[in-house]
Amino acid sequence: MKLKPEEITGIIKHEIKNYASKLDVSKIGTVMQINDGIAHVYGLSDVMSGELIEFENQNYGMAMNLESDSVGVILLGNGDEISEGSQAKLTGRVVEVPVGYPMLGRVVNALGEPIDQKGPILCKEKRPIEQPAPGVITRKEVNVPLQTGIKAIDAMIPIGRGQRELIIGDRQTGKTAICIDTIINQKNKDVFCVYVAIGQKMSTVSKIVKTLTDYAALDYTTVVVASASESPLLQYIAPYAGCTIAEEWMKHGKDVLIVYDDLSKHAVAYRTMSLLLRRPPGREAYPGDVFYLHSRLLERSARLSEEYGGGSLTALPIIETQAGDISAYIPTNVISITDGQIYLETELFNAGIRPAINPGLSVSRVGGSAQIKAMKKVAGPIRIELAQYRELEAFSQFGTELDADTLKRLEKGKRLLEILKQKQYNTIPVEEEIIILYAVTNNYLEDVPIEKILNFEKEFLRYINKFHKNIIDEIAAKQIVSDELEEKIKKAIDKFKNENLRFL
Repeated sequence: MKLKPEEITGIIKHEIKNYASKLDVSKIGTVMQINDGIAHVYGLSDVMSGELIEFENQNYGMAMNLESDSVGVILLGNGDEISEGSQAKLTGRVVEVPVGYPMLGRVVNALGEPIDQKGPILCKEKRPIEQPAPGVITRKEVNVPLQTGIKAIDAMIPIGRGQRELIIGDRQTGKTAICIDTIINQKNKDVFCVYVAIGQKMSTVSKIVKTLTDYAALDYTTVVVASASESPLLQYIAPYAGCTIAEEWMKHGKDVLIVYDDLSKHAVAYRTMSLLLRRPPGREAYPGDVFYLHSRLLERSARLSEEYGGGSLTALPIIETQAGDISAYIPTNVISITDGQIYLETELFNAGIRPAINPGLSVSRVGGSAQIKAMKKVAGPIRIELAQYRELEAFSQFGTELDADTLKRLEKGKRLLEILKQKQYNTIPVEEEIIILYAVTNNYLEDVPIEKILNFEKEFLRYINKFHKNIIDEIAAKQIVSDELEEKIKKAIDKFKNENLRFL
């Protein structure tokens, strides 16, 4: 085969024409010291705070300490292949997670990578995990309720869309149970949910995922997991990653609920990292910026005004206390950031009152503006009557003779306390909550024995749904209890009591 000279010339000319010199400049440093998952790198003078650093064999770390002559980098993996003298390269990128609708129904790690064996997540966009919080101008008043389906919360400590409500209490008092019930209650309410598990056992997380699947709640939920076996860095970035996933939907006009379970372990992971980086310790050995750690996370929750999308991000952070001490460092920090707290008490839990909410120490700073008018009218006196009951109960223990009015208040308080009990995974629509709370606050249950109260509630709500569905439909449509509707409710209660004497 002979090549013609003009063909050779043509090929050379084509190559010369399409030649472009590309110069790839990489800023490379050297690992001076590595131990406990921390690499000290020399020579990266242009590094950004939080920037991803690439080591040999596709290992990555995150720049945390920017010192005068070196950079403290926390490794994302175990870093077994990195040694002193290894090269470290700037990437110009910060930690990002994929965002978008394909994240729904998936279980991912702190980097947004799937860990549920359902294949890759086909998201078109990635966003940095650290984002500035919405400003004052972009925010809107919190006045639309987020129904939890839990009578005690919806009546006394209402949560609004865009609010940050802290769930606080000792271990094993039902903090996670309240959050899971709230997620389950968002079914068919067009609310997306994100559950962030920080520092938990994988067996616990898998139970939660199974529960969400069983109640068909995983379809509108994303679970972000940084388990106890993972590095402190992954536990540190997990809530920010979950918040970024949720923010994407909020900016597209959706209402989103995010649960951080829990921020006590998040603070411990940050303390571990800070002490390894030799940052000066403060109170309880936490670094000085531990308040900023949580404030910049929780401030990202908001309800946006219409011109900025009109979505909302409601946060339920969980804090675990030690022996009920809510005046410890991290609890007081987070209480001061949030818009109220739901305090769960061990004594109430052990006494069989579930959810074990202490109405005296629990508060919603949004208050009645996060309730529909019907609930506000019915639930108004509940907190005062419960407080009076607790006072009178303590007084009655002295064994003194009590007058008829005091005995009546005590009996009503017992029934109120009983009706607020609720089993886990048994959420109730707000319309049904209003009807049963109306019955108890207007003394319709005073002739029902205490031990039959919950059975009465169950049968009564079944009766209302079967024979008086129009009452529920009217509350749902108008969201008020008018005088005419009140008469209908009274007649329904009287009729049920007359036909069901076996409960009395």
